[in-house]
Amino acid sequence: MGKVSRKICLVGDFSVGKTSLIRRFVDDQFSDEYLSTVGVKLSQKSVNLKGEDGEEKPVALFIWDIEGQTQFKGIAPSYLQGAKGAIIVADVKRQETIEHLRNHLDLFFKINPKGWVIVALNKSDLISEEKVDKLLHVNQFQTDYPQVIGTYATSAKTGKDVNEIFYELAASMIFS
Repeated sequence: MGKVSRKICLVGDFSVGKTSLIRRFVDDQFSDEYLSTVGVKLSQKSVNLKGEDGEEKPVALFIWDIEGQTQFKGIAPSYLQGAKGAIIVADVKRQETIEHLRNHLDLFFKINPKGWVIVALNKSDLISEEKVDKLLHVNQFQTDYPQVIGTYATSAKTGKDVNEIFYELAASMIFS
């Protein structure tokens, strides 16, 4: 059986940690240094997913890191085309990035109505566990968006739930 390829986009406001999540997943690295993504940066990682039959399926994930600068909003839709999945990212320390999640979800589903999404509330290591739990409870989108798999509190710094969001998204894109 050949390897299957899928395109995943990371979408969100600037400085929410999209690049850091990708670097943690692809290279298992983290840096505090902030480098703004201009346009789009592509990464690739091959993973093996286990199907319900127990058989492993090799998958090549092509990960598009889409910049979050508002002045580039006009070109972002073309970057989203053909994506089977997205991770929509917000920064738990910046409420406005959480408030923009629905805008990002609407844009992604307008272009990819059959796509799958995971919402990542990133930088969860910077706030208390109680605040994380409250944010997770308040920011569930499955009722309004049935193809949102779930909302996770992630930390690119500690690695918390980073692999999980990529693997769960990949599994939904392949097996659903």
